[in-house]
Amino acid sequence: MHVKASKPGYLRNLLPDSAPNQPDSFQHVLDDIQAKILPGVTHWQSPNYFAYYPSNSSVAGFLGEMLSAGLNIVGFSWITSPAATELEMIVLDWLAKMLKLPEDFLSAGQGGGVIQGTASEAVLVVLLAARDKALRRVGKGALEKLVVYASDQTHSALQKACQIAGIHPENCRLLKANSSTNYALSPELLSETISQDLAIGLIPFFLCATVGTTSSTAVDPLLALGKFAKSNEMWFHVDAAYAGSACICPEFRHYIDGVEEADSFNMNAHKWFLTNFDCSALWVKDRSALVQALSTNPEFLKNKASQANMVVDYKDWQIPLGRRFRSLKLWMVLRLYGLENLQCYIRSHIKLAKHFEDLVAQDTRFEVVTPRIFSLVCFRLLPPSNGEYHGNKLNHELLDAVNSTGNVFISHTVLSGKYILRFAVGAPLTEEKHVNAAWKVLQDKATALLGESLR
Repeated sequence: MHVKASKPGYLRNLLPDSAPNQPDSFQHVLDDIQAKILPGVTHWQSPNYFAYYPSNSSVAGFLGEMLSAGLNIVGFSWITSPAATELEMIVLDWLAKMLKLPEDFLSAGQGGGVIQGTASEAVLVVLLAARDKALRRVGKGALEKLVVYASDQTHSALQKACQIAGIHPENCRLLKANSSTNYALSPELLSETISQDLAIGLIPFFLCATVGTTSSTAVDPLLALGKFAKSNEMWFHVDAAYAGSACICPEFRHYIDGVEEADSFNMNAHKWFLTNFDCSALWVKDRSALVQALSTNPEFLKNKASQANMVVDYKDWQIPLGRRFRSLKLWMVLRLYGLENLQCYIRSHIKLAKHFEDLVAQDTRFEVVTPRIFSLVCFRLLPPSNGEYHGNKLNHELLDAVNSTGNVFISHTVLSGKYILRFAVGAPLTEEKHVNAAWKVLQDKATALLGESLR
């Protein structure tokens, strides 16, 4: 399903060191793709892909991407292709309604949705908006006093956003989460930390909560956290990049209860929502905060519609100027699948993950490390009690042994100092037989490793 690890630099030895002077034949190019490129590709769409989080593709998403590539518009302002801007506003309203987001996030009011490239871009633009909003309130010279809060399970994109935004590294508070809260951020710890910072003259301005953390799908308590954010005039951002997709199902919607307290909300349609990469949906309650932080108005971009404030210009909601017609593929996915089929799709993966969790629980050599919430199972092979084989080393070797087969691909994390294996179900073609086959590989490799450790 994926290539056995190619050596770094393998491709340079297979391709010429400069471009051809004369055109090559299309068949020759295709032959090179088959012989030289594909052997170095990990197949994220394989039904045996269980690493990281999924990156879904579908015929609907592919066709939308193809149409976008064919039209090849650069839709930075409404005037550059009115349909691109207006379709984006409409489909993000559709998706917001599927998620039952508060009306404040809809485009009819002061807020609205925008498609970013990734959740990393989403958290950066809202952090910049929050920073400038805070500095307008407390004075431009207070940058060094601004403090960001999140759990230590929050995606590293937040730290990068802080670096870019000029937030002092020591003012990025990543609060320790542990197994007592299933790795969710503790409101009590947050409150205590905010109080300590206020006492020394610092200014809390940004809180990031996660619904479905990268390591273990932990869910931060939005309602409680949102109240602390509001009482301290902080921007409250909710990152649901992975698990947001599940919240279109009524039985999982409660995981984003409290989103009404948020200033911004983000989910990646390109992870688990059958929409080809890249398509990260971001909603804000106050679009003017984004525009004030990110707007430019050079003479060569001026036009009547923009000058009259009659339209949305998405260039002012993002980092770059140029942008692709990404709403086409999301529109096609929503139309060609429909809500009910998308809900069934999500449920099928969660059911398969529960099946894998049950398989792990039945084998006493393994343990499930954190409760499964969505379609990720965190587990580990227990070190033999009669040996000194270190559990972290054992699981690292198990990961390498499984992935080196080339038939299954999984990834890892570390929780409370323990090296943990992650099994994320989410590829469009995955069925129960693929989960069973992957478990068989894991069991066989575990048997071999445990046998070696006892010699």
